[in-house]
Amino acid sequence: MNRTSSIVTLVLLASVGVGTTYLVQHAIAPHIAAEQRLIDSRNLLDLLPSDSYDNQPLEQPLNLDSSALANSTLLIGYRATKAGQPSAVLLRSQTLGYAGSIDLLIAIDINGKLLGVKTLKQSETPGLGGKIAEWPNSWLQVFSGKSRNEPGDSGWALKKDQGQFDQIAGATMTSRAVINAIHDALRYFDEHRQQLIGSSLHE
Repeated sequence: MNRTSSIVTLVLLASVGVGTTYLVQHAIAPHIAAEQRLIDSRNLLDLLPSDSYDNQPLEQPLNLDSSALANSTLLIGYRATKAGQPSAVLLRSQTLGYAGSIDLLIAIDINGKLLGVKTLKQSETPGLGGKIAEWPNSWLQVFSGKSRNEPGDSGWALKKDQGQFDQIAGATMTSRAVINAIHDALRYFDEHRQQLIGSSLHE
């Protein structure tokens, strides 16, 4: 076999290999994407009781108006429904902590009560503000059941700031940022309730 024939053979083999790889990747890409969506869904939706919705909330993103709030920014929202009726809203919020951005997922029921809060991303000091990333998180659980006005505006602060909440030990700035972001989200929900829950809710 001369050199030219060898080169042609190698090129053909390489082309077949590349083509086969492309076809395999193309065939399994939807499966991989579906698996990733399922993982993401479980990670995000574990704030909601499993029997409280029967839709796929992450497939129903909400358009958020005026998403730059007093102490945070709302990145996206989702609506959970059961039997066609809204049951909860999930708001992804970003606020500035001590060492950088903190992304929170905040679940609110249709009456404006907080169902739960979960940290999705943070870069706070390990062992101090970084504790915000632990799941389940006993400090974040304290806020469950609260609403925009329960406590009142002045109560949505640390005890050292004459508010109602303890801080994460050694993490004053992180604690303040999270408290303010949660209150922002509850206030936003209250002011945009109809837009967020939709028009299908029976009065």
